[in-house]
Amino acid sequence: MILHNGLRLDANLKWLFTELPFEQRFDAAAAAGFTGVEYASPYPFPTATLVRRLADAGLTQVLINSPTGEPGSPERLGYACLPARAAEFRDGVRLGLEYAVALGSTFLHLPAGIRPAEVSRDRAFAQYVANLAWAADQARGSGVRLLLEAQNKQDAPGFVLDGQAHAAAVADAIGEDHMSLLFDVYHASIDETDVVAALREFLPRTAHVQVADSPGRAEPGTGGIHWADVFGTLKAEGYEGWIGCEYEPAATTEAGLNWIEEQIR
Repeated sequence: MILHNGLRLDANLKWLFTELPFEQRFDAAAAAGFTGVEYASPYPFPTATLVRRLADAGLTQVLINSPTGEPGSPERLGYACLPARAAEFRDGVRLGLEYAVALGSTFLHLPAGIRPAEVSRDRAFAQYVANLAWAADQARGSGVRLLLEAQNKQDAPGFVLDGQAHAAAVADAIGEDHMSLLFDVYHASIDETDVVAALREFLPRTAHVQVADSPGRAEPGTGGIHWADVFGTLKAEGYEGWIGCEYEPAATTEAGLNWIEEQIR
């Protein structure tokens, strides 16, 4: 399952195997055939606990996020664009890099955040770019690549990034030695006119891909995205990175995993 028709898949443990307590999801992912995992927040657990779970299950840590606010809060999608929360962003990056290095995580995703109504778009974006430049300096020499992700405006009104081109421009401005794109097919399918064309255009700047169908954000094949074109593009363009399974299973995780053989051909 890690390598299906030339494409590598990892399990997002925030979204998959939620029938189990978090620490048991590592073994469940390995039993299902995954050899890589990602999840947004490792911070409730000591690094030693997670390192042990990864090792015992024979798994690679692919990605974590830098810390964000509580679910439902205005900061749930990050602090990076919030002028009043720069100190929290920087503390979060330091902690995120500490965890990423300890876990051997290839990537640290820096969620951009939602612009507060009282903050101008220009000010929020300037704060975002300044914070990312600082984060790139902190990550230098760590072996951890920083990722930027555009999220759709239906689910995240006010998100500071306007789409894939906007995220790519920021990554280019900071420098490709430090930052790459996280291309989330679900988000792009909502905000981009043509998700496959966008994927083809921005894949050279993309280091990680995540998948879920739309509408509904369940496994590929449950919505309207034409996955044969998505996966066909990844294969045709020679994409060698991980593909994170970041979806909410329509039933149980195990019951839904047949999408892999059905959609990746």
